Amino acid sequence: MTKEKLYLFDTTLRDGQQTQGVQFSTAEKNRIAEALDRLGVDYIEGGWPGANPTDSDFFNAPPKTRATLTAFGMTKRAGRSAANDDVLAAVMNAGTPAVCLVGKTHDFHVTTALGITLDENLENISASVAHMVAEGREALFDAEHFFDGYKANPDYALKAARAAYDAGARWVVLCDTNGGTLPSEVKEIVGKVIEAGIPGSHIGIHTHDDTGHAVANSLAAVDAGARQIQGTLNGLGERCGNANLTTIIPTLLLKEPYKSAYDTGVTAEALVGLRKTSRMLDDILNRVPAKQAPYVGASAFAHKAGLHASAILKDPTTYEHVEPSLVGNSRIIPMSNQAGQSNLRSRLAEAGIEVDPKDPALARLLDVIKEREAQGYSYDTAQASFELLAREMLYQPRPFFDVDRYRVISERRRNAKGEVITVSEAVVSVWIGTQKVTSFYENEHADKEQDAGPVNALSNALAKDLGPYQALIEDMELVDFKVRITSGGIEAITRVIIDFEDSKGRRWSTVGVKQNLIDASFEALLDAINWKLWRDGAATA
Repeated sequence: MTKEKLYLFDTTLRDGQQTQGVQFSTAEKNRIAEALDRLGVDYIEGGWPGANPTDSDFFNAPPKTRATLTAFGMTKRAGRSAANDDVLAAVMNAGTPAVCLVGKTHDFHVTTALGITLDENLENISASVAHMVAEGREALFDAEHFFDGYKANPDYALKAARAAYDAGARWVVLCDTNGGTLPSEVKEIVGKVIEAGIPGSHIGIHTHDDTGHAVANSLAAVDAGARQIQGTLNGLGERCGNANLTTIIPTLLLKEPYKSAYDTGVTAEALVGLRKTSRMLDDILNRVPAKQAPYVGASAFAHKAGLHASAILKDPTTYEHVEPSLVGNSRIIPMSNQAGQSNLRSRLAEAGIEVDPKDPALARLLDVIKEREAQGYSYDTAQASFELLAREMLYQPRPFFDVDRYRVISERRRNAKGEVITVSEAVVSVWIGTQKVTSFYENEHADKEQDAGPVNALSNALAKDLGPYQALIEDMELVDFKVRITSGGIEAITRVIIDFEDSKGRRWSTVGVKQNLIDASFEALLDAINWKLWRDGAATA
């Protein structure tokens, strides 16, 4: 059976940038556009030319993409011709092959927000789209507030949509701008639009996630006949976000009936890079990736309960709806106080630790893990610390180095320029074999761009000189630091979890638990370095 084309329209660079706290640089927009192009989307909406310097710079030197680069703007204003509207001209002057114009389709917004007549609005839509087509551009019309408008006045909402289509719009995109429409409503209303004479092959869907239904609403529109889906990477967008293409794309490729019915242009090879693309965006935004994100989250294929792990070992399909590797993800069997021996054996095997299933050390290790979790440790989120604990109990290996002592202090003072600064100093002494090495590190901080805290100083001092191991740890980078107080009162226990990455693309987490924050941090830092040395095959001194 021949598959029907289903088009993917990404608006991360435009609507995604409406997310609170998000502002892409021009270089970042280019990097994201290139990643989207590799993924295989059909359209990349780059922004609104003239709205801000970044968007203007992006369109002045646009990236070369296979996907159709699209500029965004608004329909002409009442009382002006399309050819003489300067706002519309700025969008057209971007020179993109496609232009997407937003216009009102809800009568309430026409009369209240724009303050014009309903007929004037229809003329604005028609003339603007006709102008784009006459200039040789592919025309898209974002029918703003369409679903709310249809529910309030279906005749006018349909007239507005028809005005764009009759003027030559390639796509009439039905927008759930407030994000309050439900899937059953979307499916019914899209069907009514098709009945009114706009073919599904010319209808797109643009949804927001204010009720948590943006993905479901997008699929409901496809079920009704729409053939373009708009969304963003990781669901970025104003308020609660837009439809998440990171969820929609694998659903279309891996789930029936979409898998057999539609061709999205995304290849299986590109799908394997989906998690990497998702992480790239989080890195640009300096955000911790959402662990519970469908398909690409770190916990998407994590199996904590012992019963689940036992079944997974026999057949992964017992608790997994797709194979993790298809989206570039991997299965995790974490260790926790709910774990059984099935989890333990699976996790040890994944770590490359071979052990006889009848070895009594397994039961002892499981008891220690549960005991330490009762003390505040969290091995389901700190896999590297678990692996080190297992090696210590099962093999009792010689340590790479021994810590003799450390000291860290922070002082707030004025520098020679009279600026108030914070200075942190750390000294660490370690024994490497019979050699004692002492390292000192100082950092200072007069603004918010540099981390000058005591943990940063301690980390740098510890990793400054480890003799024969130094070359192996040079590419370590601390990427996340989390602190939690696990019990209250004057004897409160502090848990620190630290995430590291290296040049091989590996990411690992370690945990430290102590009453003292610095002690807990140092314990996690030690585990991070020791895991790196062990995984890279370092020999003990």
